This record gives sequence, structure tokens and C-alpha cells, in this order.
Amino acid sequence: MVTIPRPHRDDVLIAVTGLAGGLLLWSLGLHTTEGGRPLSGPWTTLVPLVVMSGLELLRRTMPRTALLAGTAAIVADQFTPGNIATVLMFTDLVYAAVVYGPPASARRIPYATGLITVGATIGFLAWFRHPSALLVGVVVGLVSFGPAATGALVRDHREAAEAARLRAEQTALLGEMDRREAITAERARMARELHDMVANHLSAIAIHSTAALSLDEPATTRQALNVIRENSVEGLAEMRRLIGLLRDSGDGEEPAVAPTLAGLDALVAQANTNGAASGLEFTLDDAIEADAAPPAPVALAAYRIVQESLTNALKHAGAGEVAVRLTGTTGRALTVTVTSPYGDRPGPRAPGSGAGLVGMRERIALLGGEFEAGPEPGRAGGPAKIWRVRAVLPMVDDKEPSA
Repeated sequence: MVTIPRPHRDDVLIAVTGLAGGLLLWSLGLHTTEGGRPLSGPWTTLVPLVVMSGLELLRRTMPRTALLAGTAAIVADQFTPGNIATVLMFTDLVYAAVVYGPPASARRIPYATGLITVGATIGFLAWFRHPSALLVGVVVGLVSFGPAATGALVRDHREAAEAARLRAEQTALLGEMDRREAITAERARMARELHDMVANHLSAIAIHSTAALSLDEPATTRQALNVIRENSVEGLAEMRRLIGLLRDSGDGEEPAVAPTLAGLDALVAQANTNGAASGLEFTLDDAIEADAAPPAPVALAAYRIVQESLTNALKHAGAGEVAVRLTGTTGRALTVTVTSPYGDRPGPRAPGSGAGLVGMRERIALLGGEFEAGPEPGRAGGPAKIWRVRAVLPMVDDKEPSA
């Protein structure tokens, strides 16, 4: 059983309007020809008119079927006195078949109607052998090729508009993806920066507060409290600096200067103070060539790697020397090496987030360098086992710090 789709309300309006107009013209006796047709009875004109108005209900849902049946109806109308409403509705069926039909029909109908127009013009001209026969070709073109060409133009414009809309949606989607990736990357950068700045101070506070609680000696307790105060004050200063950077309005004035390799001496000195109670001694060997000043992103990454390595040593290393060594030559790479005695403690001296090594790897990856960290056999005269952190940073001149 064939189910006819429900017609669109606009198609119903077109069908009713066309039928009403045709009936009005028929009642007034207005026809396209004056008799002389094989079917010239009073009711013959109404048959193609009613059929064509019914086909208008299918112009959107079944455009090809409506066009084929409409072609038969317009041919039958030529054997009657004719009605202009029937012809107009047929032109609408041709237009609808191109606009709403499948892509194959939209391509073929304009070519087919063009060939029909040319063939009709040549045929009637050869038959009548009079220039007035060209008018027949013009009428055929207006009824068939004109609506088909108009429908092709409208369909092309609609497809172009749809393609532009899809491109705009894709562009917006890509923009949203880029925005989310930028937010994710910025959050990761902020997390690394916050971890590197605060973890060192909080670890020292945790270590010394544990010592103050475990030892009932006023001098030791006072010293531990002094160290706790110093680290808490410095941690708050670092937090204020980061908050100032986040609140910067972008006028080009930095709230504070980012740490550089020149601050490693103070960093190692502070580590010596924090690690004295654990039997740790921190040393710095700066072997960078005098004219091999690393770019700002490289210097910041190297500083943060040393800072995180010293923090990990305070948490995990056994008693002994923690050595920091920096080497670098002009135009090549900056190498950061931190070695510490491998601790056999059942747990860290202070709790950690476990993100230190991950953050260091991310910093090195952003600069295209190399990173390795892990236990190694110790040298003669030293601890049997050491923990070694080694980072190789290319001396690239990247003006936008991505680390």
C-alpha cells in the first residue's frame, strides 16, 4: 500500500489558490485559445486544471512524480481550450522538481528542458516555415526552461548558504576546541608553577614542624619555628607574585620578575638551612660559560627543575651531599644535573602530590629537551646508591616562555 506524504501547508495554499484562480477564469470564459481544439467541450478544461492543482500538493514531498504527472496534464491541456492557471501551476512543478528534488534531478531537468526548448523551436520553425514559429519556442522556454533555470539558481544559492553555515559552525567548533586546549594548557602551566613555587616551602615547614613536635628541646624548637616562619613568609610572597601575574591587565608591566639562574645560590642556601636537621648538605657547581646566557624560558625551566629536585631531596634523600651542577655552551644546550643519596626511608619526610617528576618532564617537553630521572650506583667513596636527575635544555631563543 502506497502512503502519500502529508503535504506542506504552503503547498496546500498554492493548490487552493491555483484551483480557485482557474475556476474563476473558466467561469469568465477566459481561455488560452479560442476553440479549434479536439476537446472543446465546456468541462474539458477543468480536468487538467483539477489534476494540476492536486499535483501541487506533492510539489515538496514527491517532486519528480508531480512533474511527470504534470507533464501529462499540460500535454492534455493543449487539446482543450486551455487555462492559464494550469500552465502557471505546471511551471511551479518544474521549479519545485529542481529545488526540492534529488541532486540528479536538479542537474538533469534544466538540461532536458533546454533541449526541449531548442527542439520545439527548430521543429515548429521547420513545420510552419515562418518566423512567427519562434514565438512557440519562446513560450515553451518560458513554461519549461525558465522555471528550471530559476530553480537551479535558487538551489545553488541555498546549497552555498548551507555550506557557508556548515563552515561557520566548523570554524566555531575549532575555535572552541582551541580555546579549551588553551585553557587546559594554561591550567597545566599554572599548576606546575604553583607546585614548584610552594612545594619547597611547604615541605620545609612540614619537616621542621615534625622535628619541633618530636624533640622536647627549647633551642631546637625555636630554631624549627624560625625556619617555619621564614618558609611561610616566602611561600606567601611567592603566592602573591603568582596572583599578581594572574591579575595582570596586560599593560606590559610585570608585577614581579620571574626567577632566573642567578637565584640558584639563594635557593641552595635555603635548602641547606631546611635540610640541616636531616643531615643533608647542598652544593652548587655553576659551570655555564660566561657568554652562554640561556634564554628566559630555558633559565626559568632550569630554575624550576633545580627547585623541584631540591624539594624531592628534602623529602626522600638520605643523609649526605646533594650536588647541583649546571653546564652550558653558547648555541648548544644547558645541562642540569642533580644527584642526591638514595634514601631507604619507609616514607617521605613530608607528604607530596606526586606531580613533581611529571611537571619536570612537561617543562622539558615544551622546550624540546631531554629528561631522565632514576636511581644509579654511587661513586667510590660516596653512597652506594644515588638518585640522579638530568635535564638537557636546548639554547633556543623563544621569546614567549612556554615553560
